[in-house]
Amino acid sequence: MFTTGYEQHTPETLVAALRSAGVRRLVDVRELPLSRRPGFSKTALAAALGAAGIDYVHARTLGNPKRYRDLYRSGRAREGEAGYRAHLRDDGREALIDLAGTLESAQTCILCLEEDPVRCHRTILAAVLRDLVPALRIVHLR
Repeated sequence: MFTTGYEQHTPETLVAALRSAGVRRLVDVRELPLSRRPGFSKTALAAALGAAGIDYVHARTLGNPKRYRDLYRSGRAREGEAGYRAHLRDDGREALIDLAGTLESAQTCILCLEEDPVRCHRTILAAVLRDLVPALRIVHLR
């Protein structure tokens, strides 16, 4: 499984990176799939990916709720991480299990905004997915 952020990309460079890695499905793990950057809101992104033969899935419940994103932004990253982990155990559990169950069916990449995976909830999500699928190999695309 791959992860990436679109912060460093244009829609074209993102599609090229995904195709180069053999990605067949992109799972958007933004709570709200909106962007001020052209081409990265849900409808435009899904269209660009579809034209490239890559499936688009929005997994809203795997997004990081605003209250936990705000903790990260205020310098309280440990609290934000703990909150997001709790969210995955509770509200996000069904979506998490569903995603884990489909990882073998298509080369998948999870997407959020941040270029640096260390600053993004997708790293926590990937680690929790690895707990569910121990053989899962995770690669962070730049």
